[in-house]
Amino acid sequence: MPANWCPFCPGSGHVPENYDVLLYPNDFPAFSFDTEPFHPQHDDPFATTGARGACDVVLYSPNHTLPPSKLTAENWHKIVDLWTRRTAELAANPDVAFVAPFENSGEAIGVTMPHPHGQIYAMPFVPPNIQTELESSSAHAARHGGACLFCHLLAEELRRNERIVAQNDSFVAFVPFAARFPAEVAIYPRRHVANLPELGGAERADLAGMIGIMRRKYDNLYGFLLPLMMLVKQGPFKSESIYHFHVQFLPLQRSATKLKYLASIESGFGTFLADTRPEERAEELRRAEPIS
Repeated sequence: MPANWCPFCPGSGHVPENYDVLLYPNDFPAFSFDTEPFHPQHDDPFATTGARGACDVVLYSPNHTLPPSKLTAENWHKIVDLWTRRTAELAANPDVAFVAPFENSGEAIGVTMPHPHGQIYAMPFVPPNIQTELESSSAHAARHGGACLFCHLLAEELRRNERIVAQNDSFVAFVPFAARFPAEVAIYPRRHVANLPELGGAERADLAGMIGIMRRKYDNLYGFLLPLMMLVKQGPFKSESIYHFHVQFLPLQRSATKLKYLASIESGFGTFLADTRPEERAEELRRAEPIS
């Protein structure tokens, strides 16, 4: 096999000779509908259960060396539409509790395949971090007459206008007040929606445009491709909980020459330390690229 061979490139025999954006089944899935059902046993600390679900790869482009920051808004729109279609398909399966589109980008994240791509996991359970957000959202709703915690946060960010990085008709990108990662950014829809299928056509186009803006800003921040995680976070489909769809970027670079390592205080104690104020990071990102 040639040293530069890639299964995602046309000519590999694994993908069509011509494609634009493509859903590709993961060759090494962590979740599969072929496994036994998910039945956790809480009375046994060493019990195992089936990892029933799905793992997809989303190929952004047939161009092996094209970084995500160079994708057009139209290309991102096709990716968002694919996320939406696949989310609806997977959510209809009674074994699926949560659908997670995401992307890992850069060698510092551990990515070994440079071809531009992301993934979609369908899980038979709600992940712990999402569960924590749901619990916080429920507690806020109980205290404030059913109001959405995320809507409250967005309204305050817009009112204070200190950490806003970019915005359009449907979405607002900002550095969270309690950001855990350097230059972390959240993209919130202005309208309260719980998941991708609830977005309208114009909103999906605006989301694609906002993702494209943030990817360019990140790669212009220090003048190189920024290693990051992109999380598309939506509510679970089998519960009545209050959730607000959003996209979260977690970049690892703390400066042009230093990575943010998750050392003892972060990994062991769950306490994240930042060495800059979120307002400063927001200003850096606003300057990273003019928005035409």
